[in-house]
Amino acid sequence: MSSRLLFTGLAGAGIGSGIATYFWGKANSPSSANVANSPVNVGGSGKPDGRLSTVGSNINPAAFFQYGFPGPIHDLQSREEFISCYDRQKRNPYWVVEQITPESLAARNGDRKNSVFREDENIPGIFRGRLRDYFRSGYDRGHQAPAANAKFSQRAMDDTFYLTNMCPQVGDGFNRDYWAHLEYFCRQLTGHYNSVRIVTGPLYLPKIDPVDGKSKVIYEVIGDPPNIAVPTHFFKLVVGEKPVKNPKSDNISVAAFVLPNSVIPNETKLIDFEVPIDALERSSGLQFLQNVPSNKKKALCKEVTCQITVREFQKALPAPKRPLSLPAPK
Repeated sequence: MSSRLLFTGLAGAGIGSGIATYFWGKANSPSSANVANSPVNVGGSGKPDGRLSTVGSNINPAAFFQYGFPGPIHDLQSREEFISCYDRQKRNPYWVVEQITPESLAARNGDRKNSVFREDENIPGIFRGRLRDYFRSGYDRGHQAPAANAKFSQRAMDDTFYLTNMCPQVGDGFNRDYWAHLEYFCRQLTGHYNSVRIVTGPLYLPKIDPVDGKSKVIYEVIGDPPNIAVPTHFFKLVVGEKPVKNPKSDNISVAAFVLPNSVIPNETKLIDFEVPIDALERSSGLQFLQNVPSNKKKALCKEVTCQITVREFQKALPAPKRPLSLPAPK
């Protein structure tokens, strides 16, 4: 399957070839950073303050802020293993950023058996994801920064169980399978790089409406009342730093992957989900690595083999109970 036919053939994803065009069609467009830094003409007259008349000179829309700033407000939180930015509207993180190293993964001071899912009381109550919102929703509480990356301390492990680090994810076939294999692939990269930085987050991407042929963004919302958005896709941006074979290198190795939030057969090649970084920027509204010169960014999947390792987890089963027997006859 060609990586330029992103998601084509994944029947469970419900996505047509238009998504491939969405990601690949304008990959060489100018960076949005140039637009953001360009001069802005606020008013039609060309005047910096946009005032068009004597009457307009008495207009002060900023005075509204004396009643309170409407937002958006992004809850940026620094944890021991990751940093997250929370989206109050969708009750999901915009993104989480983490770093893993051979040393951090080798430490074993935390155990997920001692951690519990919990609501994040740093978020105002009306915007907070609740444990009950996931109850019987049909979705897993899907870690964005994986618990397995935070075994170096119990506190770091506990931090990954805040709901501000969660998104609703399909369980069997995705969160407990292909997505977990992708997380393991990222950990394996510490065998090639002295440091691996990972940005993970949800996406809400359009698909073609079969009725009218228009591109529409449609996603489910769970909870009571319904308020937690179910992402259509997830992304991981992976940055390898300091290759083991050349630790003095100042280059970084980069790859970006976008996966549908649906059942993915383990036979599917990871490279099929690789997308250009600027395409990910357009779809997410985020900017990545804009301070790094182009000649310092290497293609990670040309340096290492980008493929998942399928691991089957044998679930521990309780010892079977001995059947009750009838008392011996007297």
